[in-house]
Amino acid sequence: MPPQRRDAETLAAARERDLAEAIAERHVLVCTGSGGVGKTTTAASIALAAAAQGRRTLVLTIDPARRLAQSLGLSSLDNTPRQVAGVEHLDAMMLDMKRTFDEVIERHAESADRARTITSNRFYQQMSSSLAGTQEYMAMEKLYDLHSQGRYDCLVIDTPPTRNALDFLDAPKRLTDFLEGRFLKMFLTPGVAAGRVASKAVGVGTGMFMRAASRITGSGVMADLAGFFQSLDGMYEGFKARAQAVYRLLQSPESGFIVVTTPEEHALREARYFLQRLAQDGMPTAGLVVNRTTVPDLPHASADALAAAGAALDGAPGRRAVGALLGLAAADLDVAHREERALAAALHDLDPRVLVEVPQRAEDVHDVEGLAWVGRRLLGEAVR
Repeated sequence: MPPQRRDAETLAAARERDLAEAIAERHVLVCTGSGGVGKTTTAASIALAAAAQGRRTLVLTIDPARRLAQSLGLSSLDNTPRQVAGVEHLDAMMLDMKRTFDEVIERHAESADRARTITSNRFYQQMSSSLAGTQEYMAMEKLYDLHSQGRYDCLVIDTPPTRNALDFLDAPKRLTDFLEGRFLKMFLTPGVAAGRVASKAVGVGTGMFMRAASRITGSGVMADLAGFFQSLDGMYEGFKARAQAVYRLLQSPESGFIVVTTPEEHALREARYFLQRLAQDGMPTAGLVVNRTTVPDLPHASADALAAAGAALDGAPGRRAVGALLGLAAADLDVAHREERALAAALHDLDPRVLVEVPQRAEDVHDVEGLAWVGRRLLGEAVR
């Protein structure tokens, strides 16, 4: 079969499906996409649809823009699940990175005193709120914590834009690699502590590095750093086991990734990249959502014929308005054809399994009613 025909058939088959099965059955649904494609709206709509089916649902955002709270009619979100007013079975929350990190330390530390020693360390306080990649790993921790509690039937995760969402996907492996790396082992070497970097227990290379680093950053900083890593000694296996468990959860059939995009070429390129990465890592893809698509009023007409008819009527007395409307219909049809070509190119040799297109609305989605409208489209129901 020619590649173009095969792609067309794959696209047509994906359009015949919707997200109803995923929303009704999956335990974890992760929404991802580039910035400005309606990912947060999609996540909230999915959560609302799941709750409407009687599933106890939580939608969690790690997007610092806080748009999720606004769309659900909440003044703010924090690290504690909060019920959405007027909506049964639906809670929402926003990741508090530092509080979640504190909870991780409290969970793995052998005593409350040891946990306090770690959380009072200056390096820990800086790292727990600003170190690159920490947010994504803490999101994984919070996800697994919520999963383990068994309180919710459906967990919907709203991630940052796609390239950062790859950090979300990579977080467990990066942590495991770090815990097995030479840099960490150096700090765990006996004798690497404040005032003892020249100890005979320290290798020559390690001692030279520590002395040079202390001159650059200050001995206090290096002491805090060494103290932090050494205070975690004995907890690393717990971190690694947890990271591996999170990764297995995301790879399991009870999870599903929903890639969100718009018909613009740059957004579709990001969507293709992420779909490929999900397939590469063996992550289950639930489907692709294309937001803000153009739906022409006269889909079966020819754009050229509409434009010609509009031009012919434009100068006729009393028919100028009709001609203008035909011209607008021709323009919409032309845009719809361009979007279709861009989508077909982006999905070349890819099968998104499910393809749901959500048409452009006259106004933005900013409340529960608008979210329900999107949700009906995701479920494959007629939208008026």
